[in-house]
Amino acid sequence: MATTDPRPMSAEEKKVIFASSLGTVFEWYDFYLYGSLAAIIAKQFFSGLDEGSAFIFALLAFAAGFIVRPFGAIFFGRLGDMIGRKYTFLVTILIMGLSTFIVGILPNYASIGVAAPVILICLRLLQGLALGGEYG
Repeated sequence: MATTDPRPMSAEEKKVIFASSLGTVFEWYDFYLYGSLAAIIAKQFFSGLDEGSAFIFALLAFAAGFIVRPFGAIFFGRLGDMIGRKYTFLVTILIMGLSTFIVGILPNYASIGVAAPVILICLRLLQGLALGGEYG
């Protein structure tokens, strides 16, 4: 049986692993923050409801990102087969970055009314699609 000697990783390979790991940490940190701050998010984006319902809707918005992950995997997996994984991965990173940035600057319910939670949920859906595409 033939054996191969392991070769050391090149500097380029180490950079790719580091960049991918760093991106993954930031993506999951967003999910962690949202889950940890769900009570505050409920007050900011669902203040038109009573406290309990607002909290439940904030958690449902959080769950929306997880629910669409399989669809992101299917969509971006097929797209990756057609145009290449590298470009598809870059698109998912761009979608995740932009949607996360917009969530960060999104006005609250007091500023723009019912549009705030609608936009928040749409952005969470985009984040879930992008994350599904990256891992799917």
